[in-house]
Amino acid sequence: MKIAVIGGTGFVGRHVVRLLADESHDVVVIARGVAPNPVPAADNVIWVRGSVADRKLVESTLAGCDAVAHLAGINLERPGQSFDAVHIRGTENIVAAARANGVPKVVLLSFLRARPGTSSPYHESKWQAEEIVRYSGLDFTIFKSGVIYGSGDHMLDHLSKVLHALPVFPLVGFTDRGVRPVAVADAAWAIGAALVGNRLSGLTVALLGPDEMPLGEAVRRVAAATGHRARLFRAPVALHRVHALVLEKLMQIPPASRAQVHMLSEGIVEAWGDVADLPPELAPVTPFTDESISAGLPPRGGFRRSDLTICSTVAR
Repeated sequence: MKIAVIGGTGFVGRHVVRLLADESHDVVVIARGVAPNPVPAADNVIWVRGSVADRKLVESTLAGCDAVAHLAGINLERPGQSFDAVHIRGTENIVAAARANGVPKVVLLSFLRARPGTSSPYHESKWQAEEIVRYSGLDFTIFKSGVIYGSGDHMLDHLSKVLHALPVFPLVGFTDRGVRPVAVADAAWAIGAALVGNRLSGLTVALLGPDEMPLGEAVRRVAAATGHRARLFRAPVALHRVHALVLEKLMQIPPASRAQVHMLSEGIVEAWGDVADLPPELAPVTPFTDESISAGLPPRGGFRRSDLTICSTVAR
């Protein structure tokens, strides 16, 4: 099969591209940053530098494809990358390109709690993307995912750096909400099955790990895997939002964005809407243990000056 992966240099995208390439499928990747480093160079992988905002590029790239995976997403807006541009107009461009090229299957990676009527532009734009795909007239699978972790993620990367720098960790709100972390290999496996095997046709499914736990317990497990002891304290959601806003201004990729604060404040264990469970053979099975956490940890160390927005601006 020939499969297009939008956002193929992102965290989940890299793992999906590697899986498809290893299974000898022809893969065409559209991404803003294109380099062979995230995925080993292979004759059956074509890299196209571009954005989902470029409808002509997306349409020409999808020519001859049998399926398309829309894995591009942001939880923080930057110049040229808004929730509207990536999640809404980008999805419209992908659906239009799929129709124009006769691509029968669209797979979308969304967020577990995406829904309308919230105060979060992230949640609402992700929901609108779902609706565009759901009513596209094409076959589709929508994955409403919880926290995905693994090598190259934001969760383990930033948690380990924060724990390296500080002996304490602030929890969002005064109620310890739950999480069900899902290993990226499990997520890629389910997404690949929807693309290649035409599984989960016309379904919106929850993508969650097998272990449910309070956020504090998840932090403790990551701390243990890094050799640190996490001393947790609680802070009001409003304070976390202000803190996130400041970090968004100071850092290229902050430890927490305002969208992520909203996510954690309500918990990430229950999907919103009419959502099906994955069949047992596709359901994530990797437990959130020291072994799986350690496998995804970055090299030891904290944040660096290069993580600051001002340093990036000066470098350019």
